[in-house]
Amino acid sequence: MLIKYDDLPLQQTTESLAYLATSDRDAYGRYWFNGFSPDGEYYFGIAFAMYPNREVMDCALSIVRKDGTQDSFRASRRCPLDRSEMVVGPFKLEIVELMRVIRVTIADNETGVTADLTFTGSTPVHEEPTDFVRPKIRMTMQMKRYTQFGRWSGYIDVKGRRQEVDNVYGIRDRSWGWRMCGEPPGGAYTMIPSQAFYLWAPIIWPDMCTHYGTWENAQGRSQKDFAQIFPVYDIREPFDTLDPSGFREIKAGRHRLRFDDPKSRFVSGGEIDLIDGDQTLTIKLEALLRFHMYGIGYNHPTWAHGMWKGEEAITSEHWNLADIDPTATQYQHTQVVVRARIGDEVGHGVLEQAIFGDHDQYGFKGFTTPLGASGG
Repeated sequence: MLIKYDDLPLQQTTESLAYLATSDRDAYGRYWFNGFSPDGEYYFGIAFAMYPNREVMDCALSIVRKDGTQDSFRASRRCPLDRSEMVVGPFKLEIVELMRVIRVTIADNETGVTADLTFTGSTPVHEEPTDFVRPKIRMTMQMKRYTQFGRWSGYIDVKGRRQEVDNVYGIRDRSWGWRMCGEPPGGAYTMIPSQAFYLWAPIIWPDMCTHYGTWENAQGRSQKDFAQIFPVYDIREPFDTLDPSGFREIKAGRHRLRFDDPKSRFVSGGEIDLIDGDQTLTIKLEALLRFHMYGIGYNHPTWAHGMWKGEEAITSEHWNLADIDPTATQYQHTQVVVRARIGDEVGHGVLEQAIFGDHDQYGFKGFTTPLGASGG
C-alpha cells in the first residue's frame, strides 16, 4: 500500500512509508506536551502516540488544578496505515508549521471534555542523548527524543469547568524508536524495572532555557545524564527551528532534593547543579503543583500506552490528589511545577521524577516505600 507521503524521497527501505523498518511490537512515535501557569494555578499534559506493529494509536489530555483535582480524557483506535491521519475519535493533532506550531483539539463528545490549544515554539528543537535499555538479552528501549520550549493559547473545558489558557509556558518533546509500553511480551520481562531514579528538569528563564536530566542506579551512579542551555526567541518573530547556534551542551551536576512528606516519595523542592565550564550554576527549586503522569497513560493499569482498546474507544476519569494512595505504583511518576532561582534570577518549569526501588543518597528502601516507613 502507498500513502501520499511516498511522493517525498523519505523512504529508508524498499517498502512504502506506511510500513516500519522493524517488526518490534513496541516500535512507536510519540508527541508529548505540557503547559502550566507560572504560579502553579494549573498544569496540563497531552500525549499522542502510534504503535504501528500493535495497530494502536492513542492519546490523552489531563489537567490538574491548585484545588487538588485532576481530570483526564483518553482515546484509542486502530492505527491507520497512513499515520499522518492523527485523529482519534474527537481528538485531533495538527502540525500547523513543522517544528514550530502545533494545534490540539478535542471536539464535543460523551465525556464532556473539550479543548482547543495551540503551541508555538519559542526555541529551536534540540536532541537529548539516545536512550538504550537492555536489562537482559532483549533491548527493551532504544529511542531518540528532542525537546522544545514554547507558549500555549486556547482553552480546556471539563464538563463546563473552563480553563482559559492565555500565552502560558509549555514544553514539548517528540520521540521515536521502541520502548516499554502496554502489556509485557513475555514472562521474563516486566514493564517497570525493579529500580529506577529518573529526574528531568526543563526550566524557562527570562533570557534562556535550561534543561537537566539524569537516570541513576541505587548507588547514585548515572546511567545517562545531560544538561543544556537553549536560546529563546520572541514567538511573534520568525527564526530557524533547526539553528544550532546559541545552544550549549554543559554538564549535569549533583542534586539535593527534599521529600518533606514522610508518607510519600513526592519531591517538595531542593537544588540541582549545572556545570558550565568552571562555573557551577545551582538552581533552587520550590514545588508548586503536582501532576500525575498516570493521567496521560503512564503506568495506568487499564489505559497504559499502546494497549488495545478496540477499534475506537474514549473514556474520562476524575480524582482528588488527597484521596490517592501515595505509595501506589501508578502514582510514582509525576511532574511538579516549580519556581526556580539562580541567585536573584527567577524561572519557571517542571521537575519530573520517577523513583522506584532503593536509592542510597535519599535513604529509599523497597519499591515505593516512603522515607517515613523505610527509616530514611
